[in-house]
Amino acid sequence: MPTGNRVATAVLGAMLVAGAAVAGETGPCPGNYLPPLVLPHVKQAIASNQEVTIVALGSSSTQGVHASDIGHSYPSILQTELTKAFPGSHFVVLNRGIGGQDATEELARLEHDALSVGPALVIWQVGANGAMGHADPAVFADQVSTGVTQIADAQADVVLMDNQRSPMVMASPLHAQFEQALGEVAQAQHVGLFERGRLMDEWKSEGYPYAEFVSEDGVHHNDHGYACVAKALAHSIAAGLGRSSPMQIANVGATIRR
Repeated sequence: MPTGNRVATAVLGAMLVAGAAVAGETGPCPGNYLPPLVLPHVKQAIASNQEVTIVALGSSSTQGVHASDIGHSYPSILQTELTKAFPGSHFVVLNRGIGGQDATEELARLEHDALSVGPALVIWQVGANGAMGHADPAVFADQVSTGVTQIADAQADVVLMDNQRSPMVMASPLHAQFEQALGEVAQAQHVGLFERGRLMDEWKSEGYPYAEFVSEDGVHHNDHGYACVAKALAHSIAAGLGRSSPMQIANVGATIRR
């Protein structure tokens, strides 16, 4: 067995322990959230009583691979949570995830799959397949930067989403470089960053192991993981728009600070 496969298998065995959520489980999530996201175009759409169209662009983590059904994908749950938080507004979250893709393929279909519908917000989950496929982090950063510019030029908000803490992603020696590259693009372009990896690290430090949110394939979320990511993202969006999210718990002090 090649060395890389042995490492991945060892990490997989160490992390997929007893206690992982079963299919369909979307019970209570950790009470740790990321900071609010500043989304002026979404805010304007709500203020103007317009439909708020959000495009979730990405790969299998967006598509919802290993969810029990499409209703348990993160875009579906995000739409439900935002509708609860803003009952007087109409949110539509379009799932534009295609498994196996990364920045190269997603940039190529950005106009057709995302910008053509006139979104107020594009959430771009990207980097996992690049890291696992040993792509060049510098090329990745350039491609994402190009895409962010195109989205901003289309008068839409941008939120970049980094990688999950799953065994196969973490086994890649490049995963930290891709995470750093995505953060640097977000900072340079002044767009939102939803640090999924940091969020899961914080959950782990509070006693929720990665395995609770990862499917048996060692790559994707399970239903519980998709639900908790979506709810944390809805919280950051709602907080940035001055609204409490529906799943906010009493212990507000648990919010992750920068």
